[in-house]
Amino acid sequence: MVYIIIGIIALVIGGGGVYLTLTGIHKKTKQDALAEIELLKKDQLIEVKEKFIALKAEHEQQVQQRNARIQEKEVKLQQREMQLNQRQGELQRKSNEVEALRETHEQQLHLLEKKKSELEHLTRQAQEQLESISGLSVEQAKEKLVEALKDEAKTNAMSYINDIMEEAKMTANKEAKRVIINTIQRISTETAIENSVTVFHIESDEIKGRIIGREGRNIRALEAATGVEIIVDDTPEAIVLSAFDPVRREIARLSLHQLVTDGRIHPARIEEIVNKVRKQIEEEIIEIGKRTTIDLGIHGLHPELIRMVGKMKYRSSYGQNLLQHSREVANLCATMASELGLNPKTAKRAGLLHDIGKVPDDEPELPHAILGMRLAEKYKEKPNVCNAIGAHHDEVEMETLIAPIVQVCDAISGARPGARREIVEAYIKRLKDLENLAAQYPGVVKTYAIQAGRELRVIVGADKIDDKETELLSFDIAKKIQDEMTYPGQVKITVIRETRAVSYAK
Repeated sequence: MVYIIIGIIALVIGGGGVYLTLTGIHKKTKQDALAEIELLKKDQLIEVKEKFIALKAEHEQQVQQRNARIQEKEVKLQQREMQLNQRQGELQRKSNEVEALRETHEQQLHLLEKKKSELEHLTRQAQEQLESISGLSVEQAKEKLVEALKDEAKTNAMSYINDIMEEAKMTANKEAKRVIINTIQRISTETAIENSVTVFHIESDEIKGRIIGREGRNIRALEAATGVEIIVDDTPEAIVLSAFDPVRREIARLSLHQLVTDGRIHPARIEEIVNKVRKQIEEEIIEIGKRTTIDLGIHGLHPELIRMVGKMKYRSSYGQNLLQHSREVANLCATMASELGLNPKTAKRAGLLHDIGKVPDDEPELPHAILGMRLAEKYKEKPNVCNAIGAHHDEVEMETLIAPIVQVCDAISGARPGARREIVEAYIKRLKDLENLAAQYPGVVKTYAIQAGRELRVIVGADKIDDKETELLSFDIAKKIQDEMTYPGQVKITVIRETRAVSYAK
């Protein structure tokens, strides 16, 4: 069919070409024209044949490609069919297995139902026999069993509670010591010992005469303005300021410093400088109170309480600076409250304010703990803080857990070795006794008590004691200290044995 269509197209094209040729060669003879037409026809036929052959070859190539693709698809279809057959076989096999399992499951269910019915029948028979033997119904038996279990549980619980109480009594003292020791070891502050006199240094003794003034009027004016006794004696380049009140001594010291620096010393100038310094001290007291509360993270204090906290810097208790003591108590209270699971901020607040009764503006005839409690109540502190302040010396009854913490931490801060002047001698004696106790053992060369008596270092001769004996010596010293001495916390005994070889080059 394709070949016939191509032939028709070639004849049409050839006829058109013939027509054009005849019109173009009208001058030629008819025979020449016919000959030329024949040649053109042959050329056209040859060209058409060539095109036909080319189209035929192209068509055959396309047919071959299409046949190849069809064959490839047939191969893939055959493979797919094989896979489907395999899957169908697997599905059939699995279906058979599932059917077999279902039949087995049904058989097992049937057996279970049968066993269940038999078990229920046996249970009923057993219950009937038990009821006939005991004369009790099932409900009555359950009630008796529950009552018996309750009694047994109560007995066991009481026994367990008693055991816990006994263990708590045995371990409470030990646990309390652990908490206190951990608190002491974690908190340490510098201890400042204040005296009742202040030494004012001057560059030369000529200034003493100017401070005394004509007929002593300058020194009298200074003593009247400050309330401080000024002692001018033969001590070179020094003037002694004596007063029980550290604030007065500080005002006198700063006033003298400004007067000596300025050079103008007369009664009017003295009064002016003293008044100016007194105002500066008041401002400094407030600033110290603010810095203290900021450092400790205590917020919301009444301004008057902040001023009292600042005044603590210029007060002392048994020679111990009151502000340092209160800061230390505050930190100890926060640490101990954290150890016990209480609120550390509240404990720190109560610890800082526990001694504000020692720095009132007036001096009522009341214990400082009671006075401090009333001041805290006046300035709207919380009841638990007020109770802790008033109860830290047992003047009032303790109502919260914060109160005993403040009391204990106040005792820790005051009883720490070196904190207060009245126990320094006992502290030094304990350190000497510690060194002398270790020095009694044979082979000991030197002993040193360090870290405020918490560690004892014992140096032994290498030619007198070997390594094994050093371990035994350390144990013996620790045992003897534990049996014969009283000390806070624990004492670490370190025995040092070393060998030295010395030679001289000559």
